[in-house]
Amino acid sequence: QVQLVESGGGLVQPGGSLRLSCAASGTTFRFNAMGWYRQAPGKQRELVATLTSGGSINYADSVKGRFTISGDNGKNTVYLQMNSLKPEDTAVYYCNADSWWPKIRAYWGQGTQVTVSS
Repeated sequence: QVQLVESGGGLVQPGGSLRLSCAASGTTFRFNAMGWYRQAPGKQRELVATLTSGGSINYADSVKGRFTISGDNGKNTVYLQMNSLKPEDTAVYYCNADSWWPKIRAYWGQGTQVTVSS
């Protein structure tokens, strides 16, 4: 019943920027955390950044200093500002949301492609 809708992916040159957005449709649900993961061909899905309702933020070492996660808890929306993009950032980016009410469950978006290339 919860759907995550992602937007903002696309093609960008190295050094460029993109801003990803993710909105959860279930307005009656409450989430303890939302974040972003990514998966490149031949690699495991990995954490990019997470933001908890308490304001705690975690970043993967590979994106620290370049990416910034932010959110609007009231709107169940999370953003990922990606700067100084590198070809290694090329992947499908997935939005994640962990609910605590009315049930404890993890939800995933369908993914949005980010390609960093000259």
